[in-house]
Amino acid sequence: MTSITRDRLAVASRILAAVVGGYALTAAIAILLALVWPIPKAEAVLASTMLSFVIYAAVVIWVFATRSAARAWVGLLVPLAVVGLLCWWLMPGGGA
Repeated sequence: MTSITRDRLAVASRILAAVVGGYALTAAIAILLALVWPIPKAEAVLASTMLSFVIYAAVVIWVFATRSAARAWVGLLVPLAVVGLLCWWLMPGGGA
């Protein structure tokens, strides 16, 4: 595999990580925030959804700022697993 091909695959992997992984992590964080904020549910959902735009932009920037595509994927999947488990545990009927 040539250097150019390897670089193109690394960029493609980062794009996929930013779009798919960033969306999944942002959605999970928005759900978690909506579950834990001590305000009425409708307001919590609205506030977490508005904040998710900022979180998604920060995640995309971070994915392209990391040293490698592998580090970007690990940095997305580990928090996604933690936040996903917290969401599952906090949802009504989730952890029971």
